[in-house]
Amino acid sequence: MQKRIAIVGGGIVGATAAYYLSKLPGSEKIKVTLFDDGVGQASKAAAGIISPWLSKRRNQQWYRLAKAGADLYPELIHDAQLGTDVYQQTGTIVTREDEADLETLFALAQDRRKTAATMGDVTTLTAQEVQDQVPLLTAPQPGVLITGGARVDGGALVEGLLASASKRNLKISHERVKLNAQGQVITSLGARQFDRVILAVGAWLKELVAPLGVNADIRPQKGQLIELAVKDYPLQEHMPVVMPEGERDFVPFGHGKLIVGATHENDGKFDISVNPEVTADLLGSAQRLVKSVTADSLTGVRVGTRAYTSDFAPFFGLVPEHEDFLVASGLGSSGLTTGPQIGKFLAGSALYGGTPDWSQYEKPLTTYLASSAE
Repeated sequence: MQKRIAIVGGGIVGATAAYYLSKLPGSEKIKVTLFDDGVGQASKAAAGIISPWLSKRRNQQWYRLAKAGADLYPELIHDAQLGTDVYQQTGTIVTREDEADLETLFALAQDRRKTAATMGDVTTLTAQEVQDQVPLLTAPQPGVLITGGARVDGGALVEGLLASASKRNLKISHERVKLNAQGQVITSLGARQFDRVILAVGAWLKELVAPLGVNADIRPQKGQLIELAVKDYPLQEHMPVVMPEGERDFVPFGHGKLIVGATHENDGKFDISVNPEVTADLLGSAQRLVKSVTADSLTGVRVGTRAYTSDFAPFFGLVPEHEDFLVASGLGSSGLTTGPQIGKFLAGSALYGGTPDWSQYEKPLTTYLASSAE
């Protein structure tokens, strides 16, 4: 009899888990159903930078997880046969106006590179050299170039992974589901029982696990970014992404497409409507970097909802006292970096069982999940 596994949530964690559940040894013995209504998902709205190595976060568990996620990407993209429109190691440039700050940043990069071969080469660039690398910029600052940095389109990545898994053992149900106190998944066709359930709904986790008597330390945050049409330089798809000091992230894609953002709007919560004032702020950031950009350059706006914990750290693993359930949430703005590695971890656990030790990557789950009776 085939084992039945459910995934609730089709973002970066759910999609990667589904992909590995279709690829890992033994996948031919399972059936996977993914439930997702597609509303507000952070991953599908995101386009970001995979370059965790210069983060100044003091949380070393997060850094190890983010580094592992960056290391996984080339293998995942190759194995899933996804193209450069989804992910490409273009390099990343982190800029600093002050010379002393630039030297400090470079020293940090050199130190981190000792244990992170994926970083590639690390060099300092003058403002002119930054502009030579990214000719779109009209007001460049000096910076540090990390050749192993990359850009990724979250929506295209999720779509590609789910399409691959759907060719094997994945069925996708486009609906929002709930859980009941008996641990069943309540669908539009009634209650269904699964052998294992992966809960990867991000900011919606608190509501989802409440019937299990579990309280989750999760809050929502709105994020918005803009897409712009800019001059299509030759080989633009190879331009490094830029993390400019004092401005929004600057992510050039090929064929004259530029993405700028994203915002961090705590008051926005689950609101996924476009905020014209925020759009204007993002456009202003773009114009300070590229003088030719105008309101007419705007081609699209993406909005999604991220999930955060009180200490801004992600968590994942077996739900305490409900070990048929695996969970992941709290990825925040680093979801595209950490999500694939978390999804792979959860897929392996759902398929093979056991109690893996992930303590090098996170605090105990009881830090974030507690019995609502307490």
